[in-house]
Amino acid sequence: MNLDLKNINKAFENKVRLGIMSALMVNEELDFSSLKSLLELTDGNLASHTRSLEEMGYIQSKKQFVGRKPNTTYAITSEGRVAFTDHLNALESFLRNSMRK
Repeated sequence: MNLDLKNINKAFENKVRLGIMSALMVNEELDFSSLKSLLELTDGNLASHTRSLEEMGYIQSKKQFVGRKPNTTYAITSEGRVAFTDHLNALESFLRNSMRK
């Protein structure tokens, strides 16, 4: 049996990045605090992974002030939506094919 892994996107192998992308696929946007709470992450861990995803063009951030407090929100880009959907389809295909005997 030959299992094809070429369409698995390495950017989403990490469970934190997988969680960020999953959350942003079903929400128009989420702020830093909401993502941090939802995924139970530290500030530094979330910041480093969102920065990486943003550098890859998969998410975008918007920084603003709400009153006197800084607020960063994140949204998935169209490129990110396509890449993540392709990744999920590749995983599904991999699992389906690995279960065949």
